[in-house]
Amino acid sequence: QVQLMESGGGLVQAGGSLRLSCAASGIIFSLSSMAWYRQAPGKERELVARISFFQNTGYALGYADSAKGRFTISRDNAKATVYLQMNSLKPEDSAVYYCAADPERKGTWPYWGQGTQVTVSS
Repeated sequence: QVQLMESGGGLVQAGGSLRLSCAASGIIFSLSSMAWYRQAPGKERELVARISFFQNTGYALGYADSAKGRFTISRDNAKATVYLQMNSLKPEDSAVYYCAADPERKGTWPYWGQGTQVTVSS
């Protein structure tokens, strides 16, 4: 049974920082691509950052334009945990943040966490 458990959300002032964590179980974590998505009220879920695994080249990072330069995705395979360090937060970053896993690396993200709320006050 695959489980993804996010933590680290909360209320922060604009300009502040938060670090989200997602602990995974039930998958071969080191071989899985992982991602963070977010969904704000009334908006579609959007990709924030991903760390993809490629058999021949290892891990590759990718970021949404809105996250570049402010957010950093990382992983600790020993802890089966993926992180999202968010700096210089803006009110428009407020959303529910979801962790997603793609163990077969098909780009379909079949497994999701329950989400963690991030609220950035102005």
